[in-house]
Amino acid sequence: MAKVYLGLGSNINAEENLRRGIRELRRRYGQLDVSSVYRSAAVGFEGDDFLNLVVGLDTDETPLDINGQIEAIHRIVGRQRGEERFSSRALDIDLLLYDDLILHEPPLRLPRTDVLDYSFVLRPLAELAPDLTHPETGRTLAEHWQAFDERSQPLTPVRVIL
Repeated sequence: MAKVYLGLGSNINAEENLRRGIRELRRRYGQLDVSSVYRSAAVGFEGDDFLNLVVGLDTDETPLDINGQIEAIHRIVGRQRGEERFSSRALDIDLLLYDDLILHEPPLRLPRTDVLDYSFVLRPLAELAPDLTHPETGRTLAEHWQAFDERSQPLTPVRVIL
């Protein structure tokens, strides 16, 4: 079984859509490890704040199979492919890590670069798996979070019942 981490975010009916995403992931994968939820400003465009979290799960599926499941969940919440890269989202689910796999074959890049680029990905991921070693850097997620400039991308913990 592979240990997989997914990032979830929404800024359109965020609490409801995150709950729908978690429900669909549980239906497909069973038990999930779920981080705290964090509010962050929209990145790359003017828009409502996002709510973000990370989930961990165990699966025998391949990364491509997981990507297919993610796209199916996106369709359930009405996300349309072809939307601008930086725009409001009912739900955005990204495959962040798949064990220690390094993969650079479209449509997948593992580990996803967002892991080290954005506080709304790194903080909840480090919360779930602080001792996990990043496959490309060899440093733990906790070490990456400690070195991250939190002031550049502030987060606010939010209580959301998922």
